[in-house]
Amino acid sequence: MSQKKQSLAYIISASSVGTLIEWYDFYIFGSLATVLSTKFFPTDNPTAAFLNTLATFAAGFVVRPFGALVFGRLGDLIGRKYTFMVTLMLMGGATFAIGLVPSYATIGGWAPFLVLTLRLLQGLALGGEYGGAATYVAEHSPAERRGFFTSWIQTTATVGLVISLGVIMLTRSSMSKEAFDDYGWRIPFLLSIVMVALSFLIRRNMEESPMFEKAKKEGTTSTNPLKESFGNKLNLKFVLLALFGATMGQGLVWYTGQFYAQTFLLKICNLDDIQTNTILVIGLLLGTPLFIFFGALSDKIGRKGIMLAGMAIAVFAYRPIFDKMYQTVSVNNKELVAGSEKIEETRALNAKSTVDSLVTTTTTRSYTDGATYKKVSKLVILADKTAEAPKADVKETITINDTDKWTLIGMVFLLISFVTMAYGPIAAFLVELFPTKIRYTSMSLPYHIGNGIFGGLMPAIATFLVTTAKDANKTAEEAGQAATYAKPYLEGLNYPIALVTVCVIIGFIYIKGDKKHA
Repeated sequence: MSQKKQSLAYIISASSVGTLIEWYDFYIFGSLATVLSTKFFPTDNPTAAFLNTLATFAAGFVVRPFGALVFGRLGDLIGRKYTFMVTLMLMGGATFAIGLVPSYATIGGWAPFLVLTLRLLQGLALGGEYGGAATYVAEHSPAERRGFFTSWIQTTATVGLVISLGVIMLTRSSMSKEAFDDYGWRIPFLLSIVMVALSFLIRRNMEESPMFEKAKKEGTTSTNPLKESFGNKLNLKFVLLALFGATMGQGLVWYTGQFYAQTFLLKICNLDDIQTNTILVIGLLLGTPLFIFFGALSDKIGRKGIMLAGMAIAVFAYRPIFDKMYQTVSVNNKELVAGSEKIEETRALNAKSTVDSLVTTTTTRSYTDGATYKKVSKLVILADKTAEAPKADVKETITINDTDKWTLIGMVFLLISFVTMAYGPIAAFLVELFPTKIRYTSMSLPYHIGNGIFGGLMPAIATFLVTTAKDANKTAEEAGQAATYAKPYLEGLNYPIALVTVCVIIGFIYIKGDKKHA
């Protein structure tokens, strides 16, 4: 291998490792959303606590465009390398600090406030990281293979999610459930500081992008990247086209396939959390090589067709795929083992009160295909009968057999394949859309609005739509009326399907092939 190729391999590896760690840091929060909802929010309404956790998770995505503006400007002014060194340290520090925040039971309302603040810092950091890494790798790559080389950066988000799930699963398996819920959930956050330190040591030896160095020597760097990016009508046109004709749909396909799939299995299907994470990890690992495949393919046949095809297929495939996932887990489709249902009830003093009683009812069932069902209902009976008692805390958990598990892995793999088509070529597409002197700023903003706003809000919005549909059906049932929604568990998909469709139409009409800047 030549020195040039060795240097390029090192550049891609060093950039990818740092970006991977930042994605790991960013995703731990989402991967632990179910646990964190019980730590940083009031627990008297579990559904509201979980939605608040998803909203806090989404807040990190909402501020990503602001990070893109701040760090994109710095990247175009002082250089790519130094900017994503700063984002790495900011991300690592915020993630480590989340692992130190006391629980809501300890410090009350300060807990969600501190976590939200740290989550916002994470979002700002990620807003500057991706554009820097993608631009840095692209500006080192030969133009005819830019899709292939930048696609390695695209894998880091998925691999970061896999590692976050893997670390969580290993931590869970090394201790009891009670210990993990008590303090073990903090370990994945605290471990990140070690990985960030290693990445910092690797990145500090990297040299600046040759294209940026050349522009700097020639005096052609931008003096006002924000004005030139968004004040220039022609460039603004390409920024808006990149957003509404590419990154909006790509972001929704990405977060539907990776994050909402996890939320769907955990909270809507009530699948066991260990099985859910195992299914996701295997499905993600099987699908990850496709990022490289479609990135390389885009060098040969163009970026536009691959990206829009992935989005269009997703629009038509989402409902049947998610319906298949739901039906595979649902115990309504399984045969109960005769006499297997057991109901146990215990009564004890509520830990939060010495006078109120806590009634815990545990129902277990077994099914002929090997699946099991467990429902734990905790009901507080107040000593003061005039006060309004809190709602029962009900948790349902279903475990499935190996055959059904592989069916779900196949469904996740299909979802990831759409992600790889939409996401694999997009770094090269965005880099080539804008000139070197304003590239970091111009590409970062549409990318992070598409992914941070439209994509990042997806799990929270979809979960809200499903909850609303279920409540509407329950209200109709209580009134003796027909159900409002035939399949309420699919209502969350209306959000990505509608907006991805809009993106495909805009991209198909207005993106004229591939515009290429050096």
